[in-house]
Amino acid sequence: MNRLIVVERPERWPFQIPGVEVVSAREYLTAARFADGPRATVLNFCRSYAKNTTGYYVSLLAAARGHRPLPSVTTVQGLSVDSVVRVAADDLGDLVQTSLEPLKSDDFELSVYFGRNLAKRYARLSRALYGHFPVPYLRARFRRDADGAWQLSGVRAISASDVPEAHHDFVIETTSRFFRHGRDGSPKRKDWRYDLAILWSEDDPQAPSNAGAIKKLVKAAERIGIKVDVIEPDDFGRLEIYDALFIRETTHIGHHTHRFALRAEAAGLVVVDDPESIVRCTNKVYQAELFDRHGISAPETLVVHDGNRDTVADVLGLPCVLKDPTGAFSSGVTKAETQEELSAALDQLLEDSELVIAQEWTPSAFDWRVGILEGRPLFAARYHMARGHWQIVRQGAPKSWRYGRVEAVPVDEVPAQVLDLALRAAGLIGDGLYGVDLKELDDGRVVVTEVNDNPNLDSGEEDRVIGDALYDTVMDFFARRLEARGTRR
Repeated sequence: MNRLIVVERPERWPFQIPGVEVVSAREYLTAARFADGPRATVLNFCRSYAKNTTGYYVSLLAAARGHRPLPSVTTVQGLSVDSVVRVAADDLGDLVQTSLEPLKSDDFELSVYFGRNLAKRYARLSRALYGHFPVPYLRARFRRDADGAWQLSGVRAISASDVPEAHHDFVIETTSRFFRHGRDGSPKRKDWRYDLAILWSEDDPQAPSNAGAIKKLVKAAERIGIKVDVIEPDDFGRLEIYDALFIRETTHIGHHTHRFALRAEAAGLVVVDDPESIVRCTNKVYQAELFDRHGISAPETLVVHDGNRDTVADVLGLPCVLKDPTGAFSSGVTKAETQEELSAALDQLLEDSELVIAQEWTPSAFDWRVGILEGRPLFAARYHMARGHWQIVRQGAPKSWRYGRVEAVPVDEVPAQVLDLALRAAGLIGDGLYGVDLKELDDGRVVVTEVNDNPNLDSGEEDRVIGDALYDTVMDFFARRLEARGTRR
C-alpha cells in the first residue's frame, strides 16, 4: 500500500518521514496514478477542510478511490459542530479534571499528534481526544468555568507549520509510527491483501473468544493474506486505517463496542458486529416483538410494564423467568417462584427499564447454540446447565463464574427442526455472525430463547468438531465481503 502525505505546497513540508511520498493536493486530485493506482494511506494536511475546499475534496475522493484518508470527511466536519464537541466534553469530563487539576492557569492548550503528547502525564487525555477526533495533528483548548472546573472549549486540526520546532523530532517519530501501525511497531509485510482489526481484551472475563481462539483467528487471516492487529478501546482513533473490524468483546448500547461499530461502519469498514445487529441483539423486547410478528416459536412471552405487571402470574404461571431487556451472559435474568419474588424482581427491573420481559418457565438439561454466519450454519453445540443451577452460567464474582459444559456437535447431527428455526430467527436479524439459543421442550416444542450477536468462538469449545475450519470460514467471510466492495491493494 502506498503511503502519502498530501499538502498544498510540498516544498514547505518540514518533516522527513521514511517511506512516505509527499504530494501536492492538486496532483493527488487530478493525476491518473492516484485515481487508478494501488490503494494508499492518505494523510491530508491541507490548510482547510471546509466544504468544497481542496482539503475537503482530498479526503472525499480518497474515500471514493478506496484509499484511507485521515482525517475523514466525517471527522473534519465534526470539528466545526458545537454539539460534537459538547458530546466529547461530556465523555471526557472526569479525565479532563484529573489530567489538568495540577495546573494553576485558567486556560490551557494541548497539542496531540496521533493521540500522543510529549508529556506523559497527558497520555490518557491525548489518546481519548484522538479517539473522538481522529485527526493527525490537533490542538485542544480548555478553560476553567465559573466553578473552577476545566471544560473542553474547542478542538481544531493543525498543520505542520503550527508545530513548534521543539516538537519536530517527536512529531516525526509519531508520524512514522502511524505509518508502521502494527502494535509492535514492526514494518508490515508488503503482500497483505487487507488489514483487519480485532477488538479484544484478555482481561475481560466475559470476552466471547479466549486467547487461543484469537491466535487461531490471526493465523487463519494470515493464511489468506489478511494482516491482523488486536486492538483495545484506546485505539478508537486508529479505526480508519483498517479495512475491517471484528468485535470480540461483549457488546452493549452506549458502550465503546457500539461506538467502534458505528465509526467503523461510517468509515466504510466491513464490521462484525454491525451497529444494527448490536441494537437488535441487545434488546429482548425487540426480539420478542420480532419473533411474534414473524411466527418464530418462542417461550410464551409477556412484555411487562407498570400497567400489566399484576397479570404476569395469571398469564405465565409460576415459576416464571424475568429478563432485563439489555442483559447479557445470563445477567439480569431472574427466576421467580412465588408472587413475592415476582413482585420484588419486577420492582427492581422496572426501575431501570420501562419494559421488561417475562417468559414461561422452560426447564431443560441444555440449550442448543447454533452459530450462523451469512445465513449458513457455522457450528453447533449443546450448552449444558451449570452444575446445580438452572442456567448455563452460575454468576458470582466475575472471575469465579461457573459455566456448564460445552458439547460441540456436528451440524448434520442437529435436529432439522432446531436448525431450521435457528436459520429463520437469525435471518430476521441480519446476515452477519450470530449465535441462536434454542430449547427442545418435553411437550415437543422447539423454541428460540434469543439471537445473540458476538457469539462465543472459543478454542477447545465451539471449534472442537471442525477445528481450524471454523476460523478459516470466518476469515473467508471477511475476505469475500472486502472483495465484493472492490476493496483492493
